[in-house]
Amino acid sequence: MKRSPARAKLAAIALVAALPFAASAADGIKYNYVEGGYVRTDTSTGDADGWGLKGSAALSPNFHVFGDFSNQDIKDTSADFDQWRVGVGYNRQVSQHMDLLTRVAYEKFDAGNGLDADGYSVEAGVRGAMTPMLEGYALAGYEDGQDFDGDFYGRLGAQVKFNQNWGLAADVKFANGDRQWFVGPRITW
Repeated sequence: MKRSPARAKLAAIALVAALPFAASAADGIKYNYVEGGYVRTDTSTGDADGWGLKGSAALSPNFHVFGDFSNQDIKDTSADFDQWRVGVGYNRQVSQHMDLLTRVAYEKFDAGNGLDADGYSVEAGVRGAMTPMLEGYALAGYEDGQDFDGDFYGRLGAQVKFNQNWGLAADVKFANGDRQWFVGPRITW
C-alpha cells in the first residue's frame, strides 16, 4: 500500500501535536485532593487570620482544575475579608518523580462595603515527590487586576503523607514583603 506524502505529513503533525498530552503525572503526585485548615496573612499594614479550603481535580493526566477559598479576620478590628481563586493547571512530567506545573486563575478579594478587587494570576514551577512520604513544590507567579497593581510572588509548599490518602499540607506565599500561609490536613484520592 502506497501512502501519499501529504497523508504522511498529516500523521506526523498529529503525532507531534499529541505528545504533550500523552504524558502523565510523575510517580507519587496526584492532582485530586481537598484540604482545609488555618490561614494567616502578615502584611506591613496589619495581620489577619482565619480558615481556608483548597482543592484540585484532575480532568486528564495533564490538566486539572483547582480552587481556594479563605475567610480571615483582620487583627484588632471587627473587619474580615474573603479571598478566593479558581483556575486551570497543566502538569508535564519532567522526571520520574517531578512535574513541571503551570497554572492560570481568576482571583477575587472581598472585604464588604464595596471594598473588593478581582484579577488574575499565572504561576509556573515544579512539584515533586522527594520521598514516598514527602512531596513539595516551588512556584513563581504574577498577579494583576484593574483595582490593584501587578506583583510578582513566590509560593512554596509541602505535604507530609501519613498514608496513601491522608497527609498534612503547608503552603506559604511571599509577595512584596507580605506573607500568606496555610497549614491543614489533606485528603487525596
